[in-house]
Amino acid sequence: MGRAWVKARKHDRFYRAAKKQSYRSRAAIKLSQIDLRYGLFEQGDVVVDLGAAPGGWSQVARERIGAKGRVIAVDLAAMSPIDGVELLRGDFTGPEVQAVLFETLRKPADVVMSDTAPKLSGNRSLDVARTLDLAEVALSFAVRALRPGGQFLVKVFQGDGYPPFVRRVGERFEAMKGVKPTASSATSAEIYVLAMGRL
Repeated sequence: MGRAWVKARKHDRFYRAAKKQSYRSRAAIKLSQIDLRYGLFEQGDVVVDLGAAPGGWSQVARERIGAKGRVIAVDLAAMSPIDGVELLRGDFTGPEVQAVLFETLRKPADVVMSDTAPKLSGNRSLDVARTLDLAEVALSFAVRALRPGGQFLVKVFQGDGYPPFVRRVGERFEAMKGVKPTASSATSAEIYVLAMGRL
């Protein structure tokens, strides 16, 4: 990341908005926009945040679900505590970590979400494939962890493999759509797959 990138970031209105609201990441604004438009969260929801670091999405979820809800956040990286969020450290793609997640949950989740992405290589095809691999694991977990009617939100990059992934999501949920919040960079290939109503 060069100085020009850092300077541009500081002038970015969504970056500034995240800082102003004490969110840990600019991505928090993206989730906030998706929730405001589509109603992802409800009071009292149980939410699982896969690949949660640094925790911006967990912060938004915690605000939206109220005191009676639960947010369980998992990431391989260490995260500093977030008030009212249960943190698990580990790789969510691993079966052992998923087993711990299910034990921690104790009952089906209402929302499973993931904004995770691999370290980008600069090779677009490779980056798309790696992101879709993570999204596939998140989908597999969500199908098992969600209550019937539950919601799933995951970040992917558009490219080869995206249409088949969308079809697989569509087979498991009543409705789904690709969502690009205004806080997403116009030049970015990222898109959020929002799936509602687990079958």
